[in-house]
Amino acid sequence: MKTLYIECNMGAAGDMLCAAFADLFDDKKALEKEIASIGLPLISVTLESRKSSSIMGTYCNVLCKGEAEAGESINSEIHSSRDISSVISIINELNVSDNIKSDAVNIYNIIAEAESKVHGVRVSEVHFHELGMLDAVADVVLFCYLIDKIKADRIIASPINVGNGNVKCAHGLLTVPTPATAEILKGIPFYKSEYKTELCTPTGAAILKYFADEYTDIPLITAEKIGIGVGSKEMSSPNIIRAFLSNQEETDTVTELNCNIDDMTGEEISFACDCLFEAGALDVFTTPVFMKKNRPAFLLTVICNNTDKEKLSKCILKNTKTLGIRINSCSRLILSRNIKTVNTPLGEIEVKYSSGYDTENVKIEYESIKNIARSNNLSFLDAEKLLYKYIFD
Repeated sequence: MKTLYIECNMGAAGDMLCAAFADLFDDKKALEKEIASIGLPLISVTLESRKSSSIMGTYCNVLCKGEAEAGESINSEIHSSRDISSVISIINELNVSDNIKSDAVNIYNIIAEAESKVHGVRVSEVHFHELGMLDAVADVVLFCYLIDKIKADRIIASPINVGNGNVKCAHGLLTVPTPATAEILKGIPFYKSEYKTELCTPTGAAILKYFADEYTDIPLITAEKIGIGVGSKEMSSPNIIRAFLSNQEETDTVTELNCNIDDMTGEEISFACDCLFEAGALDVFTTPVFMKKNRPAFLLTVICNNTDKEKLSKCILKNTKTLGIRINSCSRLILSRNIKTVNTPLGEIEVKYSSGYDTENVKIEYESIKNIARSNNLSFLDAEKLLYKYIFD
């Protein structure tokens, strides 16, 4: 399993994220040529070696018609504001795959929806100002291009340092995180720090919201490559974002929630289990146990991602009669999993392939076997035997 971990101790800005991912590639000149072939209008990108507080990394220098990213002075020809349809038109004209275009458009839709809510206008009326600048479009598209090139199976980001203080933008002086950034960061762990500047931009927040599968401290991995993206701001600490690339069998951590229940019926427990699955539990099961005075009871166990433990704890308390929940953090070994659609003489089925730790497994999904059995007037066992025969023959 190929895993990317993004360390956001100095925030999440689009250019720094691109730089960190570009730093994972050995041949930067070849990568620059690939980027140039994308066809970003008026844009040139160079990948430069640069230090931040004595730490060497890659700086992603994005120029619009020879100009660096705009500060308070804005060239109206190059850095004019754009609505979402104009941005999408630019993206759709680029020389990249449809998947990359779709990813870039989806990221801009996240930003547009946040701006729409913050300013009380329709999405079609949102004008991006700084975000509509061609250099910001380049950051989004370039990141999508790099992530497609790396082809990670799982992307994890750390909690995000958003900085502190105020930032001057087209809407005036805004508190960090800006309203749009804060809206995008809903559901994502972030924190303020002593740095009196904006460390997480709407672009960076939207990129992570779209691509990251999980937000947590770094799991147990063996990094094969480390990319360091350097920012342009001078800080008291190294102004860098790091990307750790691991390509091996993995472990991760999950949360186990447990409680004993002796005053609910089986039907009531069944309903609670359904609610927990709907709320995002990875697994839910019950175990018969005996409590004080040999009272028969259930041990309810819920396995979930660490980020979901609060939500699922509330779900347990709402749907059961327990008065408390035990919470344990567990490490687990993970097989890489991939579900493929396979055509057979009996019909189309979904097959799960898993591998890792010197193990390979193939399993036909239960719903596929059930549907084939019913549509072909077969027993479940006969359908299962025939389907496995088709797969392995």
